[in-house]
Formats: sequence, structure tokens, C-alpha cells
Amino acid sequence: CSLNSGCVCFHIAGAVNIGICTDQLFADCVELVPCDRANNICNDPEHRCVHHPRCHNNPVCYPIPSFNRQLCPLAPTTSITITITTTTTTSAAAAATTTTARMTTTTTTKASTQQLAIPNIPVNAQWSQNGTIVAGGNAEGNATNQLFYPHGLFVYDDDQTIVISEFWNHRVMQWKIGDTHGKIIAGGKGEGNRLDQLYLPSDVLFDKQTDSFIVCDYNNSRIVLWPRHNGTRRGTFLINNITCWGLVMDHQRHLYVSDYKKHEVRRYQLEGNMKNGTLVAGENEQVNDFDAGDWFYYIFVDRYQAVYISNTFNHSVTKWNNGAKEGIIVAGGQG
Repeated sequence: CSLNSGCVCFHIAGAVNIGICTDQLFADCVELVPCDRANNICNDPEHRCVHHPRCHNNPVCYPIPSFNRQLCPLAPTTSITITITTTTTTSAAAAATTTTARMTTTTTTKASTQQLAIPNIPVNAQWSQNGTIVAGGNAEGNATNQLFYPHGLFVYDDDQTIVISEFWNHRVMQWKIGDTHGKIIAGGKGEGNRLDQLYLPSDVLFDKQTDSFIVCDYNNSRIVLWPRHNGTRRGTFLINNITCWGLVMDHQRHLYVSDYKKHEVRRYQLEGNMKNGTLVAGENEQVNDFDAGDWFYYIFVDRYQAVYISNTFNHSVTKWNNGAKEGIIVAGGQG
């Protein structure tokens, strides 16, 4: 199914003649769990219910990452068409008929199409040359149709509503698609350390399970939880004494936080012990030029809990695998 020999086609459970071309080494057999037998559904994100003949007799949930097509480029298919042309000639003098056959072979090579059960961005995707303003765009300012140094960004999966942490306006704004004015959903009462205030908020995300925003309140050295729908005008402490710069959450609801001053990333279990967290990047004894000069800004975590970090002043992106004692450069790092 792919130019990559490590990719195989797994048939989708419950579908007729539909498969997904993906890496056969993403998960070992012992890691796979059965699908929901009633409807062939997987609860984990980016998993599909497939038949895996090597591992199990029953359908299992197999990881199909969003970058699947880049990993498994589609293999071209070749079709051969043979055309036989028959010409008949009759000679009156000899009262004989001569038949001549000509054979023409046509070879057509084309890229095969793949029926994907999840959205994917093709390798050859082309983007519009002009963007559309979806928030702000009315010069800097503190009116509800303005932004001032928008820093963190979160987009709801459900309706594409945008949530923005505004660094210099000390607030978090919500913009729905098509709105000309945003709505203040956290802060907006000037800089300060009260629980109804923020001071240089650097990032924000939304936790569906608690229906709350999680805000990096950078200059207050804290992370606050801000409920969305109950009319609350103030946040509650989630983590203290941390110069939070970036936030991200994995599918197991672990919260990852980059600490601007300590040059590290820590992982916290929401609703668990939020006091110290687990150090996942930035240990004191580092190699590969990762030292106290690192400035960990923005972070991303993949399904294997590997953490990717933009290392601003080292002009690089680093990757720290889950449990690793050192990071590796995956982009930049050449000065």
C-alpha cells in the first residue's frame, strides 16, 4: 500500500473493503486493546478499530497518527491495457481471405488512492497565499475588537472558537468564528495578583473534563484554573511558584508546563499531586549543548509522551523522549 516497506494495510473493522495504510511497528501486540465490540469504536484519540492478523483474532485499537500519510506515502499502481486490432483482407482472384492481427499494449501508472477514516494533510497540500483575520486586526489596544501582544492560542475542536491569552492586556479573550468583537473570559481587570486578575498571561488551554480554562499567569508565577460556564469571575490556584511560559496537555490529561526561569519542562497529573510534578526535560546534567542557557518556550507532546520544545535562544527545536535523561536536536541548532 505504500513506498515505505514498513507500512501495511489494516482492514477497518465493520467496513467493507476499506483499509488504512500505516506503520506496522507503531505498537507491539501486548500494547493493543480490543475495540468496543458493540460498535467497533476506540476511545483513545487517533486510534482506529482494525483487524490485525498477526496479533489478535478480534479487532483491536491501533494508533493511526495524524501524520500517517507522510509516514506511509502511497505506492503507485500500474495498469496494463492490451488492445487487439483485427484487419481482414479478401482477394477475389485467389478467393482467399487474409486476417492480420495487431496488438497494442498501453501502460498507465498512477498514484493509488487511499480511503482514510481520519482527516489527514497530504504531503503535497497547498495553502492559500492570503490569510483571513479571525481576531483583532484593529491595531493594538484594549477594546474588545483589539488585541495587544496575543501570546497563547487555543482552538476548540467542536466549533473552531479561538481562545487567546493577551500578554500586555492581562486577559484571556474568546473569539467565535465571524465575530467582530471578542469576549473577555479571564482577567481584564488590569495587572495584579488577585484571583480575578492576571499579570502577563503567556498561554492558555481548555480542559473539557472540568469545563475550565488553564492559564499560565506568567508574572504572578502561577497557573490558574478558570471555570467557563458558571459565571465565575475569578480563578483558583492550580500550581504556584512556577514561571510558566507554555502549556500543553496529552490524551491522558497530563499537564506539561515549560518553566521560563528554571529552563525545564514538568509534567503534572491533573487532579493528582500538583505540587512538584515530574521533570521531563531540562535536568541539570545535560549533554548535546543543553544547559542552563536553554530557554524553553513553546512545547508540544505526541502520543508517546515525547516532548518537543522550541529552544528560543539556541535557535533549535529539541525532543525529549518519555523518560529520557537528555534531549536531541530535531530542527535547527546550527547557530
